[in-house]
Amino acid sequence: MKITIVGTAYPYRGGLAAFNERLAKEFQKEGDEVKIETFSLQYPNFLFPGKTQYTTDPKPNELTICRSVNSVNPINWVKVGKKIAKSHPDVVIFAYWISFMSPSMGTIAKIIKKKSNAKCIGLIHNMTPHESSLMDRILPSWFLRSMDAFISLSDFVMRDVMNYLGKDLPNVVSPHPIYDVYGESMSRDEAIERLGLSKDYRYLLFFGFIREYKGLDLLLQAMADKRVSQLPVKALIVGEFYGNEQKYKEMASTLGLSNIIWVSDYVSDDKVGSYFCSADVIVQPYKTATQSGVAQIAYHFEKPMIVTNVGGLPEIVPDGKVGYVVSPDSSALADGIARFFNPIESVDFSANIKEEKKKYQWNVLTGKIKKMIESISNGNEQN
Repeated sequence: MKITIVGTAYPYRGGLAAFNERLAKEFQKEGDEVKIETFSLQYPNFLFPGKTQYTTDPKPNELTICRSVNSVNPINWVKVGKKIAKSHPDVVIFAYWISFMSPSMGTIAKIIKKKSNAKCIGLIHNMTPHESSLMDRILPSWFLRSMDAFISLSDFVMRDVMNYLGKDLPNVVSPHPIYDVYGESMSRDEAIERLGLSKDYRYLLFFGFIREYKGLDLLLQAMADKRVSQLPVKALIVGEFYGNEQKYKEMASTLGLSNIIWVSDYVSDDKVGSYFCSADVIVQPYKTATQSGVAQIAYHFEKPMIVTNVGGLPEIVPDGKVGYVVSPDSSALADGIARFFNPIESVDFSANIKEEKKKYQWNVLTGKIKKMIESISNGNEQN
C-alpha cells in the first residue's frame, strides 16, 4: 500500500513523534510505501509550555519525513492537501491528539478527498483534552467529519470520539503498541551505576512531561505517608515541567520529603532505558487519562506498574497481574506503593508482564488499520 501519515515527527520530540515514526517503520517492514508529512510549524512558541519543541536525537534516516504543515496558515493547508492528493496515496492516516490541530488536519483531509480517491483515517490518541477549554468543544467536529473511519488506542477514547461525532462511522480499537525504540533492557545494577544512584535504596519512577492532570501532587503526598516514608524507597521524578515547577518543589519541602530525586528535564532517547531499568516499579498517579505511552515503555522494559483507575489505564494494567490499580487519591496510592514494596502475597509480575505484552505488538495495529481500509474500500462498515 501507499500510505501517508500526517502528524508530528522528527525534528519534533516526544512520545507522539516516536509513535508515528515507529508506526511508519512497521508499515515499511510489511512492504508498504510510507511517507510522513510533519510540521514546518507545530505550535507558535507562545503556545508551547515546555523549553523546546525540538529533539536533539539524530534523524531517522530510514524514513521519508517532509516538513510541510503549518498549523496556523490556511493557505498552507490547501497546498498540503493538494500535494498529498497529487501523490495518490491509498490511505492518509491523521495522527490526532489535540483540538488545536483540528482546523489544519480537517482542511487537509477535505482537500485530499476532493482531489483523490485516498481514504482518510483518524488515528486518535486523545479526544477530550485533560485540561479542556471552549476551543476543545468547538473545533474537533471539523476534523472528525472529514474522516472516513477511526482507530483509537483505547475503548475510553473511542467512546469520546463517538460522543463528539454524534453518529457511528467505521471504527476499531487497537491498544497502544509497546514503545520498543529505547534500546535493550539492562540489569538494575548497571542502570543504577549509570545514573549514579545508591544501591541501598529501591526506586519507583514517575516519568514524562509533568502537567497538573498527571497527579504528581498525589505521589508527593503518598511519599510522605508513614507506610511509604519508613521504607528504603525513593521516588525518581523524571520529566520536564509543563506548569508550575515551584509548586511541587515547595510541596515536597513542606512535607519534609527526603525520599525524592528530581530530574527536571527532558530525557533523550538514549537515557530512557537507564531510568526504567533502575526502577522497581513505574507509578502513574494520573487524575485523568486516555491511554499511556509510559505504560508501554514499562512493558518494553518489563516493569510492573501502579496506576490510577482513570480513563483507559485499567484496560492495559490488569490489577494484581502486572501491577496494581488504585483510586486517584494519595492514601490509596500510598497503600499500593506499600503493598508493592512490602507484599503480603507473592505475585510473579515478571512472568505475567512477559505474557501480557504479547497483546501490544505493532503488527496488531497495522493489521487492524489494513483490515479497516479494506472494509471501507469495499463499502462495508466495521465496528
